[in-house]
Amino acid sequence: MRIGSGWLMRVLLGIDDTDNLESRGTGYRARQLGLRLAGEGLAQVRGISRHQLFVHPDIRYTSHNSALCLDLTWGGRPLSELAELCRSFLRAESAPGSDAAFCIAPFDEIPDDVVTYGKSAKNTVLNQDMARELARRTDIHLEGVTGDEGGVIGALACVGLRKGGHDGRFVWVAGVRELTGVATVAYLLGSTGIDIIRTPDDEILAADARVLVDPWPRPVLLDDKAVLLIEKIMEGAHGDHDWKIVPKEIIKQY
Repeated sequence: MRIGSGWLMRVLLGIDDTDNLESRGTGYRARQLGLRLAGEGLAQVRGISRHQLFVHPDIRYTSHNSALCLDLTWGGRPLSELAELCRSFLRAESAPGSDAAFCIAPFDEIPDDVVTYGKSAKNTVLNQDMARELARRTDIHLEGVTGDEGGVIGALACVGLRKGGHDGRFVWVAGVRELTGVATVAYLLGSTGIDIIRTPDDEILAADARVLVDPWPRPVLLDDKAVLLIEKIMEGAHGDHDWKIVPKEIIKQY
């Protein structure tokens, strides 16, 4: 995909609290926003990751208290245009009663304080004042759009967690949601956004090793890479493949 002329910049875009109990979740809206950015030639979407935040009675959330981060290659236009597009999108697409917000930060300019904040959001009750003060101090664009704007907490947190490079699972990387049936290791690494395929024992896999990819794989974020976790199938259980994706219970730990 061609991106507008000029410099290219890696940018993280976090969104949170766009849904209600009857609507599609924030993961769906993150994918729709990514499609719009790519479709208009404004950005290349490198990946979209889901980050689980603290679940606690004192925290308002819709269902799981997760936030979504789009990892973008942005080029040729001021970041203010990305902010305007996000603002318009969330106003139009967020569910009634939601407290939607977004955060925009150039990847290389996100300081350690924001990474630390993101990690704390996984086990600490935070508030809007903390998020807004940190964004102001670190010169990061953080903006509430609907409701009481409580999504600013998660929007900033998921940007910090994505920058940290070792948290969350991907709801989108190129070519993954279209996978079905059985695929070779060579195909997965060469034709999708999966960076690494990892076994429990870090076994080196042959290019023609065959992996069952149903249901569609959800790579996890490890060392800033999209890592597909797989495990060996019992010997002789299947004739056309030897590997399968690890159970959801394991993936949900990320």
